[in-house]
Formats: sequence, structure tokens, C-alpha cells
Amino acid sequence: MTRRRRGAAATAGLLAAALVATGCGGGSSHPKSAGGFKNVAPASIAVRSPAFGSGQAIPRVYTCSGRGTSPPLQWSGAPDGTRELVLLMRDIDAPGGNFVHWVVAGIPPGTDSVVAGHVPQGGVQGINSAGGVGYTPPCPPRSNRPHRYLITILALARRTGLRQGFTPSRLSGTGLASGTLVGTYAR
Repeated sequence: MTRRRRGAAATAGLLAAALVATGCGGGSSHPKSAGGFKNVAPASIAVRSPAFGSGQAIPRVYTCSGRGTSPPLQWSGAPDGTRELVLLMRDIDAPGGNFVHWVVAGIPPGTDSVVAGHVPQGGVQGINSAGGVGYTPPCPPRSNRPHRYLITILALARRTGLRQGFTPSRLSGTGLASGTLVGTYAR
């Protein structure tokens, strides 16, 4: 199995959890087993970027056509009892299905932003669908149809204890809350 396929396969459980946690295919309080998350997290975290609004185009600088750095993000609304935050960025319109561009675990609950081109303070990056560790910029096939990129923040009730280079399938815990910012991009 290639490194890219291992990375993509390892993200399957996390993606299922994120889909349900953010309201795309699941209820608001049903137990779930996919991805190791024990419940569905209500969408109560506000996620935004000073670089683009929800549903708007991601500026070129944050894509493969630009410098390819991660975008600046801000969030609020993590509930009491949050022990860790997880950041997940994925392309839901990728040819092979969900493509994980960035996954970061271990983010302290008091963290509420990340500067462009950086990792949230205290966070550890996991393997993306390209098989690397860290951020891989949006780079959809050339077409007139923009892809949608979901940037999700999940609040967990327990610390994951994951280290740099973790496989996303190792993410588990009880989701307390979530929030998603949607950006688009076409080449």
C-alpha cells in the first residue's frame, strides 16, 4: 500500500466522525462508533478567518497556486469541560472523496486562533491525505467548478495524547462541540 493510500485510509474514521459531528449526515446526540468518537458534537463553535468569509473563495496565497501556507483562523465557543481541540481541513469534492488537507490534535482548550502559515500553539500535526505531515494546500483539478473546503474545530472531553505524525484514525474521544468554516477554491 502506498504512503498516500495509507494516509487516506487512516483518515476514514476521522472523516466519518467529522461528517457526523458537523451535522452532515448525523443527528445531534446519537452514539457513534466510526472514528472512535462516542457522540455527535453540537455545532456551537464559531469558526472564521480574517482572510475569507464562509462560503467565499480561499485566497490564492493559501493554495497550490500561491505560497501554499495555511490560512489564519479564529474560533470561539468551546464549552466548559473541553480538554483538547482538534482542527481538520478537508476537500469534500475531491475526485476520490474526502481529501484531508490538514489535521491538528492536542490544541489546548484556551487556544482561539492560529496565524497564517503556523500550527496552533501546542498542537501536533497528523498525516494528511497526500501522505505528508502538516498542511497541504488546496489544489483541485482545473475546472470551472470550485471545490468546497471544510475547516472544522472539534472540542473533545479528553486529551488524545497524540504525537506529531499521528495517523488520524487514532483520534478518538467524546465530542463536546464543533464548528465549521467553508471555503471554496477552483483553478
